[in-house]
Amino acid sequence: MEYFHISSKYNKLDEVKILLNESCKIVITDDAKERIRKSREYLINKIETCTEPIYGITTGFGSLCNVTINNGQLSQLQTNLVMSHACGLGEEVPQEIVRLMLALKIKSLSYGYSGVKPETVQRLADMFNNRVCPVVFKQGSLGASGDLAPLANMSLPLLGMGEVNYNGKRVPASEVNKIFGWEPLVLSPKEGLALLNGTQFMLAYSIWCILKAKKLSKLADLISAVSLDAYLGRMEPFSENVHKVRPHKGQAETAAAIRDILAGSEIVKQKKEHVQDPYSFRCIPQVHGASKDAIEYALNAFETELNSATDNPTILPDDDMIISAGNFHGQPLALPLDFLSIAMSEIGSIAERRTYQLISGKRGLPSFLVAHPGLNSGYMIPQYAQASVASQNKQLCMPACIDTIDSSQGQEDHVSMGANAAVKCFQVVENVEKILAIELMNAAQALDFRRPLKSSPIVEDFVKRFREYVPFVEEDQVMYLHINNAVNFLKQQNY
Repeated sequence: MEYFHISSKYNKLDEVKILLNESCKIVITDDAKERIRKSREYLINKIETCTEPIYGITTGFGSLCNVTINNGQLSQLQTNLVMSHACGLGEEVPQEIVRLMLALKIKSLSYGYSGVKPETVQRLADMFNNRVCPVVFKQGSLGASGDLAPLANMSLPLLGMGEVNYNGKRVPASEVNKIFGWEPLVLSPKEGLALLNGTQFMLAYSIWCILKAKKLSKLADLISAVSLDAYLGRMEPFSENVHKVRPHKGQAETAAAIRDILAGSEIVKQKKEHVQDPYSFRCIPQVHGASKDAIEYALNAFETELNSATDNPTILPDDDMIISAGNFHGQPLALPLDFLSIAMSEIGSIAERRTYQLISGKRGLPSFLVAHPGLNSGYMIPQYAQASVASQNKQLCMPACIDTIDSSQGQEDHVSMGANAAVKCFQVVENVEKILAIELMNAAQALDFRRPLKSSPIVEDFVKRFREYVPFVEEDQVMYLHINNAVNFLKQQNY
């Protein structure tokens, strides 16, 4: 059993990995509970004593901000908000992303800037800890006033409404609430707004994508090294002194990684007749390295957001202030999400080009990496499939954040579209894993044509483990099964 403690501690992104483990449980620390309580008491006192309208608490929402609500209707106002905003569309969000949303909402509320009841935050934790996963949909958020639609769908079960995934089934939330003896919550002033305002949909996707991107970046270096050796590539472009004169951090790191991976290779030591390699091999440090630098930029932005309160209005008890501002706006995530998509797509793009070179019948390798081409198509069509996915990634990389559409009668007149950026980025990252899996299939196949020469100990161990999933292909076989197994192999790697 692993525990993630919600506290005032600054969390690094690597620390939230455990939230993706099925056995992980959330613990709200005493200091977090005290901040929640203090904020709540301040808000209630302010409502009772303040004569000025407070946005979203004693007024309507969006362009209805000037409509004052009677005190007797403040609770109904919050309930109506959650119900009316639950407008999610399309496919279901993967459950591991929804669990991240729950955890991130708990973390944001626990800073004590939202004015919610402790019971509300605890119920969210109870849902997470008992693997009650609200049904949330991919479409519907503009990524500006917070992720309103998906967070509303996530919050419906608190009211005994909506649907959840529980024990492998999609069921009404009311049924699961009965199992645990959970009464529907009666939302108090500000609580519906606090649940819906925030970037937790975008941020959950961001965290998943950046963790996967970091892993795939390392795998891309390893797989490209297998391809390089199988292609009889030259090592001079990876020399340390080359990269000292153009000292981009990611570029130097990539070159060093390739040198380390191929250290001790018998193939590297063979005399090369060719003077230079195609860009897809020679420029691995520059392309992979630039993506590494982009990943680092995105990671820093996502980590800052992880440790932020993104509610509105922001309640500042120590300053005796309630301020309606814009911390829910998704632009700080939308830009790096779009950038991350482009960076990952480029890793996939150059991987597909290396695959194309491997099957081209050059450098002593047979056409399509099969012993009897003509009778056998060999690795011809896996590259087609890989190219299709690489092309889809390029299509998905049209930035979402450059678009905006007015909403709420023009009150919300610039939106980030960060939610769309997040969903697209997820698809790009998933696609890159498939592209790298197909490159590895080709690279391992090509390497076997270099026998009895051996590659480096790192490469030989990696390929040996891969061969437990995907065999050497002597004659044509059903290839999609091998592709799926190659993807599963990459999923099992820990980096």
